[in-house]
Amino acid sequence: MKWIEMRVQFEAAHPEVAGELIADAFHDLGLQGVVIEDPHLDHTVDWAPDSPSLPAQHAIIGYLADNVQLAARLAALKEALEKLAVREAVALKLSQRRVDETEWAEAWKAYFKPIRVGERIVVKPTWEAWDKAPGELIIEIDPGMAFGTGTHPTTALCLELLEAHLKPGDDCLDIGTGSGILMAAAAQLGARRLSGVDTDAVAVETARGNLELNRVDPAAYDLHIGNLTLGMARQYTLATANIITPVILQLLDLIGNGPSRDAAPVLVPGGRLIVSGILAENRAQVAEKMQQAGFDVIESRDLDGWTALVGVLRESPVSRA
Repeated sequence: MKWIEMRVQFEAAHPEVAGELIADAFHDLGLQGVVIEDPHLDHTVDWAPDSPSLPAQHAIIGYLADNVQLAARLAALKEALEKLAVREAVALKLSQRRVDETEWAEAWKAYFKPIRVGERIVVKPTWEAWDKAPGELIIEIDPGMAFGTGTHPTTALCLELLEAHLKPGDDCLDIGTGSGILMAAAAQLGARRLSGVDTDAVAVETARGNLELNRVDPAAYDLHIGNLTLGMARQYTLATANIITPVILQLLDLIGNGPSRDAAPVLVPGGRLIVSGILAENRAQVAEKMQQAGFDVIESRDLDGWTALVGVLRESPVSRA
């Protein structure tokens, strides 16, 4: 399949905020993952030592399928970016080029190297060798067009918190599953049952392939295309969502037991929710919303200007009556 790479270079007084807003514009088109180019990213934390040099300018990159929907999606993206530039005083430059999956995958190989996350987890691309040490959990990832490699702080935070809070035998739900990296990690950490949902059909198939790479029993997981938790009937003991702040706020209305909940409960009482993709300056807003949705926030972790939170769902007032 051919893809259109959309690169949005930008300058802003608060680049982290501007970057999240631009990523949100891509998300509104149905894209769960974007590439973030940050000239101030801590090279020692996120990339292997022999990776290419950091970019000269902030940029957000997303990929649109070159199909019958392309023209409408391009027009919608350009309109959203023009409005954002005026509203937020952001200087934007949009460029595009056509790529195929082979070219994209080869480009990623220059950046994606094995990395250690947390105490035991090592994430490695399929084309790199690694000598496994005792106790290490090796996650093989071929990101395809879905993104999610563990190199970005939001994914690294999710992996660390999964390692800290997943209990063997948990039933786990990954919302916005992307490459399936969190599902693969949950399987290795002892989850009993796995579910993944994403709005992007490419992500769902990429996740399926990565679960096969990691020899996860097909009978132990299910994947489907969907919007957050809408239409789900099962309940889980742990859920992860590595998405962006506006979507996390929407999710909390669905997954919690607060007064605004408008769907069947997805987490059991006492179930844990790990949310990432939150700019550090939005931590208080998300934590307050979690409290309103019925969660006790039990942990917060930060990395390179990003925050991840862990909440435990309180028993519903209705169930106590």
